[in-house]
Amino acid sequence: MQKKEAIEIIKILKEYYSDATCSLDFTTPFEMVIAVMLSAQCTDERVNKVTPNLFEKYSTPEQINNMPIEELEKIIHPCGFYKTKSKNIKAMAEAIIEKYNGVVPEDMESLMSLPGVGRKCANVIMLEAFNNPQGIAVDTHAKRISSRLRLSKNSVPEKIEQDLLKLLPKEYYKDVNHLLVWHGRKTCTARNPKCDECPVRKYCKDKSKNN
Repeated sequence: MQKKEAIEIIKILKEYYSDATCSLDFTTPFEMVIAVMLSAQCTDERVNKVTPNLFEKYSTPEQINNMPIEELEKIIHPCGFYKTKSKNIKAMAEAIIEKYNGVVPEDMESLMSLPGVGRKCANVIMLEAFNNPQGIAVDTHAKRISSRLRLSKNSVPEKIEQDLLKLLPKEYYKDVNHLLVWHGRKTCTARNPKCDECPVRKYCKDKSKNN
């Protein structure tokens, strides 16, 4: 894949999904951190149904740090892996209080030092909470589409991200994060992709298998 082709793909997807935005609901950077952590192995739709119940009473690092973990587990139970997520959310809140004076840090390295926040989460937070994308979040959709469109030959998210960063100028980072998710959810699905409706079908190496 050449840079010119990669950029053309993003331009086509941007026109096709002109309203592509973040699907997670939040009002503060801290709420964004929690929403992203809850979204692991869970749909954004379900997260958005859970977080209002949490943020109504617990929306700051101090409030999360002080709340009983049993209550946190009960609230986020529908998001799955609730015990691990609860433990990480509590530890994350404590770390923000102790290391960053209760303020969510605005750089990748600091974000990734927080319990439960990996590179993918940090990329989403930098984009959505701070409007300062530093990379490309590679989730299951981005991974699948990068393979089908020959944007990357790698299977490890970190390596896929590096391949994408080599192909795309920084000005496209914000669009890529949203567009790959929307394309993966709406058209290039894991099973029974809608190839006949795909605006970038000509670039897909798997199109012959999906006719």
